[in-house]
Amino acid sequence: MTPGQIIEELKKGNERFRTGRMTRRDYLEEQRSSAGGQYPAAVVIGCVDSRAPAEIIFDAGIGDLFNGRIAGNVVNEDLLGSLEFACAVAGAKVVLLFGHTACGAVKGAIDDVELGNLTGLLARIKPAIAATKFDGEKVSKNAAYVDAVARTNVALGLAQIRRRSPILAELESKGSIQIAGGMYDLTTGLVEFLT
Repeated sequence: MTPGQIIEELKKGNERFRTGRMTRRDYLEEQRSSAGGQYPAAVVIGCVDSRAPAEIIFDAGIGDLFNGRIAGNVVNEDLLGSLEFACAVAGAKVVLLFGHTACGAVKGAIDDVELGNLTGLLARIKPAIAATKFDGEKVSKNAAYVDAVARTNVALGLAQIRRRSPILAELESKGSIQIAGGMYDLTTGLVEFLT
């Protein structure tokens, strides 16, 4: 499959999820059949939020996706290393970085929350706050503003992946992989793919 075809399959899976027509799965059989090796088509990076489980919202089974989760879907060195492994070593053809509506990490960054190691993680989201163009009240209680910052955070994350990983940038320039972004709406279940 081409990277574009894989993205179309992710979109179809999200549509099945949203409409309640998910694929019937035998997870035990999927676990057994994938025990000898893995060949995921995509690596999906999302927020740690319990309401945004990638395999479910894309209607994927065991072995179908590499799945990384970190609060605020921030990009750091460990994440970049994982993406490089997934694509350059294991053969995934799509990197999908997606954020979601009502993101608590984004709210925390807006509110300047300080709490142990979370402080440094939230600092990685602050550039999205500065870069977000928004007319209206710029506070964490304004859902539209939070979602606008989350969307900007995805865009900046995609730029970081390309800038900070020459390996992934080269694979993308050759057409071997596609790096894409998305926003997941917690209310509707829709993943909007960003270009």
